[in-house]
Amino acid sequence: MAKAKAPAKKAGKTVVKKLTKAGLVQALQESIGDSVSKAQVKSVLEALTSVGEKELKKSKVFVLPGFAKFVVAEKPGRPAGKFMNPFTKLEEQRAAKPASKTVRARPIKALKDAVN
Repeated sequence: MAKAKAPAKKAGKTVVKKLTKAGLVQALQESIGDSVSKAQVKSVLEALTSVGEKELKKSKVFVLPGFAKFVVAEKPGRPAGKFMNPFTKLEEQRAAKPASKTVRARPIKALKDAVN
């Protein structure tokens, strides 16, 4: 049987791994020191997540001081109807879309400046 080829790397581009939850827990534990275990750091992260979810449901705003402000944004619905397809110039039927909510993160100015 033939072996599957490994994905080719593009010349000049470096692959950056995303930080996973386990990696974040380990990085926080290392930066704090030996006084805190990984299990304690993980429980703090989970508690922070649950507090953020409750606060977003209740007041639609959650501020993580020194990092970002999370806001619930409401997207309006769209009625069903006919519309002109700009590419084919044919009239098509469009389905209705219900209103929805999403969460937007707005980083603080210090964080923006640190990235730039």
